[in-house]
Amino acid sequence: DDSLFVYNCVNAEKTTSGDKGQDGKPTDKGSDDILAFGFSPSGDYFALTDDSKRLILFRTKPSWECVSIRSVTRRCTSLVISAAEDKILIADKSGDVYSYSITEPQADGKLELGHLSLVLDVALSPNDRYIVTADRDEKIRVSLAKAPYSIVSYCLGHREFVTKILVIPNYPDLLLSASGDSTLRLWEYKSGEEVYCCHLSSICGPETTKTDQKYPVSRITYCCQGGYVAIVCDCASTVYVFQLDATARQVVYRQQISLKHKVWDIAFEETGDLWIFQEDSESPLQLYRLCDGQWKVDT
Repeated sequence: DDSLFVYNCVNAEKTTSGDKGQDGKPTDKGSDDILAFGFSPSGDYFALTDDSKRLILFRTKPSWECVSIRSVTRRCTSLVISAAEDKILIADKSGDVYSYSITEPQADGKLELGHLSLVLDVALSPNDRYIVTADRDEKIRVSLAKAPYSIVSYCLGHREFVTKILVIPNYPDLLLSASGDSTLRLWEYKSGEEVYCCHLSSICGPETTKTDQKYPVSRITYCCQGGYVAIVCDCASTVYVFQLDATARQVVYRQQISLKHKVWDIAFEETGDLWIFQEDSESPLQLYRLCDGQWKVDT
């Protein structure tokens, strides 16, 4: 079926906010802006949260349909669906992580863990055994998924807020993290050991003459075939490509892709082709293919 599925959050059912003012009424209704979203590993489910504190779950097969609309306590910063595709984990601005059932799509959320700081990203290991959370106060925390109060380790080393974390799918003992301190770091996260650190300021081009320039990473994508890693820094028009050397436990810089417009998002295909979504009304989506060791735009 080639028909396009369109869902407008403006028309979605409104939920009751969990945040109330002194008069007992909701503090604000919020907008319908989407704050976080994600597919399940198989692609059978898709979930999003918006500024009106709604968690909306979709089933994608055999055709797209909205399964449920639930209220979340606070606005969310990150969302991930488990490998077993039985629950959604969301992190919010108060530093809490809640889980929401997929098998019981109307059930309320369950508090799993909390930080004393804003949680900026949440990830799961490929076997759903570990929950990894990153916060504004430089910390990466590794917890047991079945007992989130049990902390396995802390990955400490970043000097600024941690923006993105990624457990590497085909090397599930390794974790990539990026931070406002302009570094991309590789960890053996179960022990909390940092095994490699790349200073982005050393590769980010002529603008690095500004010694106080920071490069907080807004997106990370990974391709198992070849071990390629691509990142985008906040409000930047450049994509940086690296390659994971799992044996040497390091990340090697490969290429810089410069565009004319700010990059919003990036995604690798399984083949290594790289999609780039940019702030350009005429050509928002571009495909780059790997050719002779370099990614070149597919015209």
